[in-house]
Amino acid sequence: MAIENNSLIKLEAVTKVFLTDEVETHALSGIHLEINKGEFVSIAGPSGCGKSTLLSILGLLDTPTDGTYYLNGRPVHGLTLPERARIRNREIGFIFQSFNLIGDLTVYENVELPLTYRGMPAGERKQRVTEALEKVGMGHRAKHLPSQLSGGQQQRVAVARALAGSPAVLLADEPTGNLDSKNGDAVMELLHHLHKSGSTIVMVTHDARFARHSERTIHVFDGRVVDEQVESDPTR
Repeated sequence: MAIENNSLIKLEAVTKVFLTDEVETHALSGIHLEINKGEFVSIAGPSGCGKSTLLSILGLLDTPTDGTYYLNGRPVHGLTLPERARIRNREIGFIFQSFNLIGDLTVYENVELPLTYRGMPAGERKQRVTEALEKVGMGHRAKHLPSQLSGGQQQRVAVARALAGSPAVLLADEPTGNLDSKNGDAVMELLHHLHKSGSTIVMVTHDARFARHSERTIHVFDGRVVDEQVESDPTR
């Protein structure tokens, strides 16, 4: 099936059912969603509503029980595990609430690692890592370990790691969840700037204040999309 040229992500009737002790839990029920290239979209809702499950499916970390997911016009069902891993490494940038930096690697090495897995030549890795760290204002901390950084600085490094691979989409799962309000605002301002520079961003959040930074907010409740809100003037 051909998907519109500007469509980056498209979900058609996606469901996710978890089976535990013969009990069915419907985490997602009939999700229809389309995200275009260059959009900044928030997925909002209370804890346990299915938003993180939805982000895991978008990031190819999980698979739907039913329904179809198209990424860049291609259906992703039927991909082998190595194919899914390759797409994750090359086309999807992840920003996690808990940063997920490796403690005994320097800032530079943390950002470089996914590019090493890709088999990228050393010269190109150096250029990409340097540019990504400068973009998030962390070039001067390249030789530091994560333990020598504040939470806000660690999250900036995590953003740089996601950016260095030039992904088609940045997936941010509660990126301000472990930060105080000042650092949370700084990270949101960084994401806002990246979006203005052309990045496609999908962010899970339970904080309406941060959701207002996006162009569009998808509200999820009990595994269903219940509302969609378009921001006429996203918060700066």
